[in-house]
Amino acid sequence: MSVTIYHNPECGTSRNTLAMIRQSGVEPVVIEYLKTPPSRTRISELVAAAGMTLRQAIRQKDTPYAELGLAEASLSDDELLDAIEAHPILLNRPFVETPLGTRLCRPSEVVLDILENSDIGPFTKEDGEVIIDAEGKRVTGERIG
Repeated sequence: MSVTIYHNPECGTSRNTLAMIRQSGVEPVVIEYLKTPPSRTRISELVAAAGMTLRQAIRQKDTPYAELGLAEASLSDDELLDAIEAHPILLNRPFVETPLGTRLCRPSEVVLDILENSDIGPFTKEDGEVIIDAEGKRVTGERIG
């Protein structure tokens, strides 16, 4: 199974997503998108495949979103792509592609919906949130510690 993750190792959501992919038995292609930004065309393909608009794929937190005036509704997709091209941190993460689909994995457990082997066993996020309990059932909101 071919899996690709557009990853930021500084992002906890991205690290959790990568860990779930690996726990499923797959070693994905890892693209650190801040070091190797995807092309405009590739960004458009990822966003469309995930069933999103480009605006929905833009990250606002901890980015130059406000300073660049990107909240302006009249901006075209080309203008938004210009901003992402100049500031790759604006592309939300992690995007994951598998044979079952493409998703922006926020929250990270969204990745389970597109993994061929989503029965990954118990999984707890870095922050202590239990995603899959000891019996292999998906849970939400439980924390350890």
